[in-house]
Amino acid sequence: MGVAIRVIPCLDVDAGRVVKGVNFENLRDAGDPVELARRYGEAGADELTFLDVSASAAGRETTYEVVRKTAEQVFIPLTVGGGVRAVEDVDRLLREGADKVGVNTAAISRPDLISEIAERFGSQVLVLSLDARRCREGTETSSGYEVTTHGGRKGTGIDVIEWAERGQVLGAGEILLNSMDADGTTSGFDLAMIRDVRAVVSIPLIASGGAGTTGHFVEAVRAGADAVLAASVFHFGALRIDEVKKAMREAGLSVR
Repeated sequence: MGVAIRVIPCLDVDAGRVVKGVNFENLRDAGDPVELARRYGEAGADELTFLDVSASAAGRETTYEVVRKTAEQVFIPLTVGGGVRAVEDVDRLLREGADKVGVNTAAISRPDLISEIAERFGSQVLVLSLDARRCREGTETSSGYEVTTHGGRKGTGIDVIEWAERGQVLGAGEILLNSMDADGTTSGFDLAMIRDVRAVVSIPLIASGGAGTTGHFVEAVRAGADAVLAASVFHFGALRIDEVKKAMREAGLSVR
């Protein structure tokens, strides 16, 4: 494999603390984001993703002070998402130390936001975050998956595969594909969804949601992911980043 696979811890932040639950519910405290960021940087993480999980639902801005303090502690690429509604929000986050910015809810409301950000800052800073789930009864899409917003709280009826494809055309530089059904379950990534999205996009694809064993990360890469993201298994010590990288090397995958 040519490009090395990235291992990315994710800090889901609410009210200045890292939290983690199952399917974005029953959140429990996982620690201080600044301390965790420093620890992951030292542990060999390739990148770090910081998601303000309640910003969109609460209709407020991302916590800039926490972003700044986190950025000061890490010397690896930092992606920040949650509450990004305008080009100006991206500008401020980049000034506070973010390297890339994730958009989800606001881009669904106004898809032109993707192209506006890409044109001003370049596609390389823009991560289109897809909180995707299998369609519930009463909702149908051609792929059987729908996009959700507000931290997975609201269904949109938008087809995940079509939206991923459109996001790439509009200028997204990467796609963060988070399975809301698998999120926090530690039962494995949604491999079928990864394959289906991989089939329609050529930009880097980050798989998220469901990691529980080192083998799950290997499976996600073989399904088409360019990077693998996890939260609870790292936060609570079930797995270490070096263990995940070792398993991928042993499986013949290229890692950093």
